[in-house]
Amino acid sequence: MARKIREVMTRDVEVINPNDTLRDAAEKMRSLNVGPLPVCDGQRVLGMITDRDIVVRAIALGRDPNTTQVADAMSSGIEYCFDEDDVDDVLNRMKETQIRRFIVVDQDKKLVGIVAIGDLSGEVSQEKVGEALSGISEPSSPNV
Repeated sequence: MARKIREVMTRDVEVINPNDTLRDAAEKMRSLNVGPLPVCDGQRVLGMITDRDIVVRAIALGRDPNTTQVADAMSSGIEYCFDEDDVDDVLNRMKETQIRRFIVVDQDKKLVGIVAIGDLSGEVSQEKVGEALSGISEPSSPNV
């Protein structure tokens, strides 16, 4: 029987508000030792911000992290999966979309976790994980 994402995802994910500053986001990333943070307005997921987003979409452009809001640098329209999705299906989607982590939502599309390719590595064959990583690592067009 196929494993479900809810069985392998990380729960109790810390989030950031779109009105918080990039400095707030960076500090939260530092204290949690993470690179991505879901951006939420209450329980509604609006997007994701990563340490790379902060650097490429703000700092490199001379924007002040003390005053620039998370909403100005986050990625919206992010990929997500449902907690009931099969591990194999999500791994295939990661490969197709070239994304290493997905937000996990319930049937009401409320945030319940996050799943990274590393979470799936113990659940499927190493060959499948290797294929997915190879697909994720293929060069794609710049998305800044």
